[in-house]
Amino acid sequence: MLTIYHNPRCSKSRQTLQLLEQNNAEFTVVEYLKTPLNASEIKDLLSKLEVSAIEMMRTKEAEFKEQQLKDADSETLINAMANTPKLIERPIVVKQNKAVIGRPPENVLTLL
Repeated sequence: MLTIYHNPRCSKSRQTLQLLEQNNAEFTVVEYLKTPLNASEIKDLLSKLEVSAIEMMRTKEAEFKEQQLKDADSETLINAMANTPKLIERPIVVKQNKAVIGRPPENVLTLL
């Protein structure tokens, strides 16, 4: 069973969802803008992704610049994602202890 952290307004997120459906994958959808992740859940995702906090962020969002996060430490970045879910890169697909960012959407095929 997969979990996709999804934003329906994002084309890459929609494409990734479609790819999962085309491959008959069983998955749960979490719309993380409606159900924000807390700092602990974000740390868990970072561990599964095996990336740094900055690599899981949408650094081109206005909120990133407004919050002056460019040179922030990991804890500050994690808290920023918890408080401003829009800053989380999307989509993220998780299978057990492994996760990938669906950019490009084909990245998720490694989990199937």
